Amino acid sequence: MSAVFGRRMSEAAEAPPPAMPHRPVAVPAVAPARVAVHEWAPGRRPAIEEVRVEAMARIDPASVAQMEREALQPLIVRLVDEIATERRIQLNGHEQAQLATELVHDMLGLGPLEPLLADDSITDIMVNGPERVYIEQRGRLLLSPVRFRDRQHVLNVAQRIATGIGRRVDESSPIVDARLPDGSRVNIVVPPLALDGTTIAIRKFSRRWIDLDTLAGFRSLSPAMARAFEVFARARLNIIISGGTGSGKTTLLNALSRHIDPGERIITVEDAAELQLQQPHVVRLETRPPNLEGSGEITVRALIKTCLRLRPDRIIVGETRGAEAFDMLQAMNTGHPGSMSTIHANSTRDALSRIENMVLMGNVGLPTRAIRQQVASAVDVVIQVQRMRDGVRRVTQVSEILGLEGETVVTQDLFRFEGKAAGPDGLLHGAYRATGIRPGFMDQIEQYGLGAEYLAALDMAEA
Repeated sequence: MSAVFGRRMSEAAEAPPPAMPHRPVAVPAVAPARVAVHEWAPGRRPAIEEVRVEAMARIDPASVAQMEREALQPLIVRLVDEIATERRIQLNGHEQAQLATELVHDMLGLGPLEPLLADDSITDIMVNGPERVYIEQRGRLLLSPVRFRDRQHVLNVAQRIATGIGRRVDESSPIVDARLPDGSRVNIVVPPLALDGTTIAIRKFSRRWIDLDTLAGFRSLSPAMARAFEVFARARLNIIISGGTGSGKTTLLNALSRHIDPGERIITVEDAAELQLQQPHVVRLETRPPNLEGSGEITVRALIKTCLRLRPDRIIVGETRGAEAFDMLQAMNTGHPGSMSTIHANSTRDALSRIENMVLMGNVGLPTRAIRQQVASAVDVVIQVQRMRDGVRRVTQVSEILGLEGETVVTQDLFRFEGKAAGPDGLLHGAYRATGIRPGFMDQIEQYGLGAEYLAALDMAEA
């Protein structure tokens, strides 16, 4: 105990400053979340805070940082009991254990966000200052009961996240993209850019292995589409998954990747590693942001160029968002069929326009027709996903790229979701339809011996 709790209140620095005053903000009318989060009774908070401040003053941060949670928890419980006895503060066993847990979360974890991170039903966590923490739970945006003590408490958690990846977040570097140890993606914006206090957005890393059949069970696509997508992946078609933020693009990309032949060499390129490939021969590359001096940045485009020299069978780019679109098209056109990527767009047609615009961002000096020719010859299928108003993420359109006619890239739909009005259960009712058109890449599918499987998928859709 002495090594960890060596400092006494008299030896410690002055008590932490009071909470920074801030403008009260009206909370919007959002349904409350069902999350197992402990809330102190208002009458108990002053006593709890007195014990908390004293405990933090006695803890040696350097020693605590080297300990495991399981070893630290009982020591903190003893410390809380000791302080409560000294100060004649009545805390029952449950209160002591709960306060000790919160202290451990603050010292080794992400403070009050820890219960949200542990809840597998939550996919996104959005901190808008100390008093407004929203979550996405089962497709719906909800206001959680989680609160931080003050603005400094939120900033401390944000700085702990940034420090964990060797970066810092403060006024001189107010925006940080990071990743938690479990793979969850984090974006942080601090004042003065964030006017109402530090903003943290966490896209949680799924612990579940989701395949196409699972997505069909979620009604994100039909069983027929699941079989067709399996054929697309096995037949090494070049696939672009298009959709908005949080629409399920990466989840679908992960599910598609499960059907890649385990004998192939796959190289992934990502800003923040989210892909969960199960094949034995995978090389994972991740970008690097610039350092504080503005140098040392490694971009997606640089990594795509590098991976072309690493003898890939397939290249999977987590997200194409800039000039690297040109290099991605080049890879698809030069002996790397079966490559995949995601893109932000509102429809399959918009996805092609976005790719064209991103190629132009690279200042490659190509005429528009040449870019469209590259797109038409490189991309085989565009899959559109959308998070709909009932919270369900669905595949709404699957389009084949046929080629170039004049100045226009010609597409045709293979599958569509035809939505109807929401029912009494709040879910949007509709049907997945197959157009029944024989795709132009049918010859390629048959070369892999998968023609019968694709036709069976179409028959399933018609049934």
